[in-house]
Amino acid sequence: MSVASEEGATPPTIAPYHPPPSYPPPTYRSAQTLDSRAVVALILAILGLVLGLPLGIPGMVLGALAYFMGKSAVKRIEASAGALGGRNVAMFAWILGIVATAAGAVVSLIWLVVILVLISTPAA
Repeated sequence: MSVASEEGATPPTIAPYHPPPSYPPPTYRSAQTLDSRAVVALILAILGLVLGLPLGIPGMVLGALAYFMGKSAVKRIEASAGALGGRNVAMFAWILGIVATAAGAVVSLIWLVVILVLISTPAA
Protein backbone atom coordinates (compact mmCIF):
# COMPACT_ATOMS: atom_id res chain seq x y z
CA MET A 1 0.00 0.00 0.00
CA SER A 2 1.07 3.51 -0.62
CA VAL A 3 1.63 6.14 1.95
CA ALA A 4 -1.23 8.27 0.61
CA SER A 5 -3.78 5.48 0.96
CA GLU A 6 -2.62 4.72 4.50
CA GLU A 7 -3.21 8.27 5.60
CA GLY A 8 -6.56 8.48 3.86
CA ALA A 9 -5.56 11.28 1.48
CA THR A 10 -6.95 11.39 -2.00
CA PRO A 11 -4.65 11.78 -4.97
CA PRO A 12 -4.37 15.33 -6.37
CA THR A 13 -6.87 16.17 -9.05
CA ILE A 14 -5.68 17.27 -12.44
CA ALA A 15 -7.34 20.29 -14.00
CA PRO A 16 -9.18 19.55 -17.23
CA TYR A 17 -7.44 20.50 -20.46
CA HIS A 18 -8.46 23.85 -21.90
CA PRO A 19 -7.30 24.64 -25.43
CA PRO A 20 -5.51 27.93 -25.94
CA PRO A 21 -7.71 30.85 -26.90
CA SER A 22 -8.22 31.39 -30.57
CA TYR A 23 -7.01 34.76 -31.73
CA PRO A 24 -8.67 36.55 -34.61
CA PRO A 25 -6.70 36.70 -37.83
CA PRO A 26 -4.57 39.81 -38.24
CA THR A 27 -6.37 42.72 -39.79
CA TYR A 28 -4.75 44.46 -42.68
CA ARG A 29 -5.45 48.13 -42.88
CA SER A 30 -6.31 49.46 -46.25
CA ALA A 31 -3.99 51.95 -47.84
CA GLN A 32 -4.54 55.34 -46.29
CA THR A 33 -5.32 58.19 -48.59
CA LEU A 34 -2.89 61.04 -48.48
CA ASP A 35 -4.45 64.22 -47.13
CA SER A 36 -4.69 66.82 -49.89
CA ARG A 37 -4.05 69.69 -47.49
CA ALA A 38 -0.72 68.17 -46.53
CA VAL A 39 0.35 68.00 -50.18
CA VAL A 40 -0.78 71.57 -50.91
CA ALA A 41 1.00 72.80 -47.78
CA LEU A 42 4.21 71.07 -48.86
CA ILE A 43 4.00 72.61 -52.34
CA LEU A 44 3.41 76.06 -50.84
CA ALA A 45 6.32 75.63 -48.45
CA ILE A 46 8.70 74.62 -51.21
CA LEU A 47 7.55 77.50 -53.42
CA GLY A 48 7.87 79.86 -50.48
CA LEU A 49 11.43 78.78 -49.86
CA VAL A 50 12.39 78.91 -53.55
CA LEU A 51 10.81 82.33 -54.12
CA GLY A 52 11.63 83.67 -50.67
CA LEU A 53 15.37 83.30 -50.92
CA PRO A 54 15.84 85.72 -53.83
CA LEU A 55 12.78 87.94 -53.36
CA GLY A 56 11.77 87.82 -49.68
CA ILE A 57 8.09 88.76 -49.54
CA PRO A 58 6.73 85.72 -51.46
CA GLY A 59 8.55 83.53 -48.97
CA MET A 60 6.87 85.26 -46.06
CA VAL A 61 3.41 84.94 -47.60
CA LEU A 62 3.69 81.39 -48.93
CA GLY A 63 5.58 80.21 -45.84
CA ALA A 64 2.85 81.49 -43.54
CA LEU A 65 0.18 79.81 -45.68
CA ALA A 66 2.13 76.55 -45.63
CA TYR A 67 2.55 76.78 -41.85
CA PHE A 68 -1.17 77.17 -41.19
CA MET A 69 -2.23 74.62 -43.80
CA GLY A 70 0.31 72.10 -42.50
CA LYS A 71 -0.84 72.61 -38.94
CA SER A 72 -4.50 72.17 -39.89
CA ALA A 73 -3.62 69.08 -41.95
CA VAL A 74 -1.89 67.51 -38.94
CA LYS A 75 -4.97 68.12 -36.78
CA ARG A 76 -7.24 66.77 -39.51
CA ILE A 77 -5.14 63.62 -39.96
CA GLU A 78 -5.04 62.96 -36.22
CA ALA A 79 -8.81 63.44 -35.96
CA SER A 80 -9.49 61.00 -38.81
CA ALA A 81 -8.59 57.97 -36.64
CA GLY A 82 -6.35 56.45 -39.28
CA ALA A 83 -8.50 57.10 -42.33
CA LEU A 84 -6.15 59.79 -43.64
CA GLY A 85 -2.42 59.47 -44.05
CA GLY A 86 0.39 61.90 -44.66
CA ARG A 87 1.13 63.13 -41.15
CA ASN A 88 4.86 63.23 -41.89
CA VAL A 89 4.26 65.22 -45.07
CA ALA A 90 2.12 67.70 -43.14
CA MET A 91 4.71 68.01 -40.38
CA PHE A 92 7.46 68.59 -42.94
CA ALA A 93 5.35 71.25 -44.67
CA TRP A 94 4.65 72.86 -41.31
CA ILE A 95 8.36 73.07 -40.44
CA LEU A 96 9.37 74.10 -43.95
CA GLY A 97 6.72 76.84 -43.79
CA ILE A 98 8.41 78.23 -40.68
CA VAL A 99 11.79 78.15 -42.43
CA ALA A 100 10.38 79.83 -45.56
CA THR A 101 8.74 82.55 -43.48
CA ALA A 102 11.94 83.23 -41.55
CA ALA A 103 14.07 83.22 -44.71
CA GLY A 104 11.61 85.52 -46.45
CA ALA A 105 11.66 87.93 -43.51
CA VAL A 106 15.47 88.04 -43.41
CA VAL A 107 15.79 88.52 -47.18
CA SER A 108 13.07 91.21 -47.15
CA LEU A 109 14.94 93.03 -44.42
CA ILE A 110 18.18 92.82 -46.40
CA TRP A 111 16.43 94.15 -49.53
CA LEU A 112 14.92 96.98 -47.48
CA VAL A 113 18.33 97.98 -46.11
CA VAL A 114 19.89 97.83 -49.59
CA ILE A 115 17.13 99.99 -51.09
CA LEU A 116 17.34 102.53 -48.23
CA VAL A 117 21.10 102.77 -48.57
CA LEU A 118 20.82 103.27 -52.34
CA ILE A 119 18.17 105.96 -51.88
CA SER A 120 20.01 107.80 -49.11
CA THR A 121 23.39 108.06 -50.84
CA PRO A 122 23.88 111.28 -52.79
CA ALA A 123 24.20 111.02 -56.53
CA ALA A 124 27.74 111.55 -57.77
